[in-house]
Order: sequence, then structure tokens, then C-alpha cells
Amino acid sequence: MKKIFLLLLIVSSLFTAVFAQKQVKYSDYFTDNSMRIDYYLTTGHDTIISAIAQIKKEPYWAGTRTYLLDPFHYGYYRIIVTDSATGKVIYTNGYNSLSEEWLREQRSKYVFKTFYEAVNIPYPKKTVRFKLLYRDKHNHFHLVIDTCINPHYYKIVQEQPPHFKTVNLLINGDPSHKVDLVFIPEGYGFGQMQQFINDAKRLVNALFSYKPFSEHKKDFNIRLILVPSPQSGTDIPSQHIWKVTMFDSHFSTFGAERYLTLNNYKTLKDIAAQVPYDQIVVLVNTKHYGGGGFYNFYNIQAAENPRATKIFVHEFGHSFASLADEYVDPSMQNYYDTTVEPFEPNITTLVNFGKKWKDMVADTVPIPTPATAKYKNVVGAFEGAGYASKGIYRPQQHCLMRSLAYPYCKVCQRAITRMIEYYTK
Repeated sequence: MKKIFLLLLIVSSLFTAVFAQKQVKYSDYFTDNSMRIDYYLTTGHDTIISAIAQIKKEPYWAGTRTYLLDPFHYGYYRIIVTDSATGKVIYTNGYNSLSEEWLREQRSKYVFKTFYEAVNIPYPKKTVRFKLLYRDKHNHFHLVIDTCINPHYYKIVQEQPPHFKTVNLLINGDPSHKVDLVFIPEGYGFGQMQQFINDAKRLVNALFSYKPFSEHKKDFNIRLILVPSPQSGTDIPSQHIWKVTMFDSHFSTFGAERYLTLNNYKTLKDIAAQVPYDQIVVLVNTKHYGGGGFYNFYNIQAAENPRATKIFVHEFGHSFASLADEYVDPSMQNYYDTTVEPFEPNITTLVNFGKKWKDMVADTVPIPTPATAKYKNVVGAFEGAGYASKGIYRPQQHCLMRSLAYPYCKVCQRAITRMIEYYTK
């Protein structure tokens, strides 16, 4: 009994430490709906140019109603919503997307690209001020959008979402206290919906075979929307393969062969709005190797590849818990500024290690930690992560975020558990 009590005390302390800030009462400011704000971001030349495309009222707010002020501060983009009358901050969150990744490409110094993006916030009862900020690689924030929104304005779009057949794969309770995933097919034809359902089941089973998801299956709702595409497959430009699909997905994003993304984000959001969701997972009907995951944006997966299950769980680490890649990639050595602490919970430059996982490191483990047999299974700070061979450190020698051959390390498991608690408490 003493051991059980001690474990409960540790879990309670962990939860309190992350979520301790004073929060906002949901019913004081928001309705049961969500407000979707769509905009164009044109990025390049170290510049972001924005333009609001539309504001839309959608049926469901599936997110947390307890922790409206995001405790994590993850993401290259930061959303801040304030009550216009008082100036009080009533909602914050963050996300990643392709538009900010483009700014890290060398070609962006000479070429602008335009991206369609959208975020959902709880639907406000009164006029709010919406701000979107961009965090550069040096951890400096820049204002991108600053606008007031009257929720009763007659031009706010109130179209009903497109109607497609849905399947409830796993339902455990009220969306406001669960992690709600929606799986959407891409490149599955009219006669391939059962194949999509089977693929979704296979990937979901894989997700719940990894800790800590295996211990939190009861905290998830999973729904499928059966959306057929005109043609089967996806664009593979390197093989001169082009397909007409619902979301215009394609490999070779930014020239990286395995990087699978999509162009038609507006339609994806329109269709996802049919059900309550926190995270969107797009399954692509292809055997080609690849995928992509963007924190609080979307996860996209080549469903028919032999390594699809492992890729999916890796990419879900990005999109759900803002986990960073822990492997080394010579072509991306300078992705992070090693003079500042990255926001991702599973990598560090040791600039502010105390805010990362220092509390999980035993006193006998040196920092940095040698990658030797002596420290094979311990938490430390091992050099080589975030694409860089020097100056960035990972928690353990092996982890799914470094190699598909391993499970999540202990630090990644803690970060995922905290995110599950954020949605469910």
C-alpha cells in the first residue's frame, strides 16, 4: 500500500507541476461550438505575409474545457485569444506546419510559397482579439495576424459540414474528456472503404501496443469518415505518377522523397468538422515509403507500406505530443539554434536543461552522457539529436523518435502521458 500511495503522489505531483497555472472558466467565455479561422500564409525571404480567408462556425469543440491556457508552449506558431472588453487572455495554443518549415529551407531565401492554414478555437460568446505569432529558430516571436472577431458578424460562414458515412471505431466517453482522433482516407476509391477501415484498425492496434498509449486506451475516442477519392493512390512525382485525389497528397515535399504531405487542407478541415476531433490522421492508399506529422495540424501516413505501423506511431509522436526527431541528418544540421533551448520536450541544447528532463536523471549519470554500454538503458543526455551530430542531446540512447526499431524512451513516454492528461482531466 505504501508503494501504491507513493506512486500516486508522484503522478499527482507531476500533473500539478505541468498544469498549475490559473485557468479560465470555459462557460464564461465560450459556447459548445468551435470557431475556425482560415488564412493564407506566404513565407519566404525571412518574411511571413498573412491574409484571412474566412471565419467559420463549426458544430463541435472537442478540445479541453479545463486547460484553455496551454501549459506546454509547444509549436512554431502561437495562438493567443483575448477578451476584447477586458484584455484578459482566455485561450492559447500552438501548432507546427509546412509554412514555417519552408522558412528553414535554403531556397526560401529566394522563393516565396503560399500555404492555406486554419485553426480552431472554442466559439466565443463575445468579441475577441485573435493573434497569431511565429516563433523563429532563435525563440523570438513575431506577430503574424492581429484582428478582432465579433462572433455574431453576419459574414461568419455557417455552412454544415459535408456529409459522409462515419464509423465509430472506439468510443469511451465525452469528447471534452477524451483524446478524439478522426481518421480520413486519401486515395481510396469508392470500392475501397473496407480496405481503409481495415488499415485504420491495423494502425490503431499498433498505436495501442506502444507505451504509454497501451495504458491509456480508455482515454481515446476514434472515428472514421469514409471519404472516397476519384482515383486510387497518390502523387509520386519522382516516378511520374499523378493521381486525382480528395486532398491532393504527394510525396517529394520540398524535394524529400519520403516526405508525404497534402495541398488541399481546406477540404480536409471541412470534412473533419463532421465529427468531434482533436487530431486529424490521413491514411494514404500507397505502398510507397513515407509520411509526415505536424503538431496540432495533421498526421499523414502511407498506409500500405510494410513499415506503416512503425512510421505512424513515430509520426503521431510529432503531431500529438510535439516530439522532435532524435536522429542525425547531415542535410539539416543547422535546423536548430544550439544557443537556445528548443521547445520540443525530448531534445535539449543543455541551455536550460532544468526545464526538460533533468529531474529524471540519476545523480550518478554524467551530463553529457557517454553512449556506452554502462548507460545503455538509463536516462541522460546523449549527443546527437534534432538532425545534428553535435550540440543537441536526446534522453536515451535508443527511442522510436530516433529509430523505428525501438519503443518510445522514458522521456517521450512522459511527454505523451502529459498530453493525454491535458485533454482528459
